[in-house]
Amino acid sequence: MSELSRDAGSTVREAADTNPPDTTVKKVRPIQIWAGIGGALLVFQLYVWVRWVSGPYFERVPGGIHEPPLYMKIPLMANAVVLWIGFPVALWFFIIRPWVRERRITLDGMLLVSMALMFFQDPLLNYFNTWCTYNTWLFNRGSWSSDIPGWVSPEEPGRQVAEPLLTNVPGYAYGVLLITIAGCWLMRRIQARWPQISNMRLILVTYAMAFAFDFVMEALIMLPIGFYTYPGSIRAVSFNAGTYHQWPIYEGLMWGGVQAALCCLRFFTDDRGRTIVERGLDQVRGGVVRQQFVRFLAIFAGVSACFFVLYNVPAQWIGMHSDPWPADHTKRSYLTGGICGDGTETPCPEPVLPLPTKRSGFINIHGELVLPPGAQLPTVAPLIPAN
Repeated sequence: MSELSRDAGSTVREAADTNPPDTTVKKVRPIQIWAGIGGALLVFQLYVWVRWVSGPYFERVPGGIHEPPLYMKIPLMANAVVLWIGFPVALWFFIIRPWVRERRITLDGMLLVSMALMFFQDPLLNYFNTWCTYNTWLFNRGSWSSDIPGWVSPEEPGRQVAEPLLTNVPGYAYGVLLITIAGCWLMRRIQARWPQISNMRLILVTYAMAFAFDFVMEALIMLPIGFYTYPGSIRAVSFNAGTYHQWPIYEGLMWGGVQAALCCLRFFTDDRGRTIVERGLDQVRGGVVRQQFVRFLAIFAGVSACFFVLYNVPAQWIGMHSDPWPADHTKRSYLTGGICGDGTETPCPEPVLPLPTKRSGFINIHGELVLPPGAQLPTVAPLIPAN
């Protein structure tokens, strides 16, 4: 019996040696990384928006002493009306109808919500220096820009670049989505016409089309009707330079890059219709609801990354090198938002002037240094005499 026990024991030990304990490190899926980024962004955006709505900057920025001419008012109002008529249609088509039919939200439905949330980044191009403005004749409640941590550009409640909510909310949501869907349709047509085209060439062609489309939409329509302006454009590389509706070529390069990236995100999917940021979705545990929420956060992060990396990052360098604002712009109070120019103590951004911040003083229109209330110039400590 003892020999049998020893044999059995040795057999067990040998089996244990041949089957060591599982020490495999759990692999992190790409979707988990993207969803983590998306979750952090969502919490951050909600935090900033709550601070804005409950704080002093939730205040209308008035249009000043001037009103836009009729050739601006009519298309601006028509634009807002059409966008809001189409908004419930877009919600029904992209979210409600697929949910009723299939009890799920499609990729386009998640892109719709993600692009609406992407609107949060709209004012970030002015983070260090104001070089883009919106028409304050449009309905607005100021902007959440000053509630973004570390915001540099000087602003005051009622005197800032205001966000036109009635146009930008639906515009970013289903407006950008429809352009993205149209871009994907063109990509499929190009692929069908030239089956041997490489993915890189297809992306470059899409980028060129997005640039051309941006030129038509902004330089020929949106800027002339006074929806928004780029007064701080570098004039040497701007179309209609020196006017209120000047369009910098790099705007087309930046937003064209964003739009092309969004098209590629939607176009290049796997055999199950999933984007690159959704890889590993099947390994997400916790049921269908949790899986779909993780999927949404990943898509939201991917959409946000397109805007942030391809537009708002290069826009910071551009904002620090902007040219003087054209007189054709500064003479229109509805385009300055009370930020600078006639009727204020603050000159509009100018390369010969130091860039002020929210906490610094500024050089007024008389060339005098104006310090913040209660502040004084720092004293200069004398050097310690050398031995």
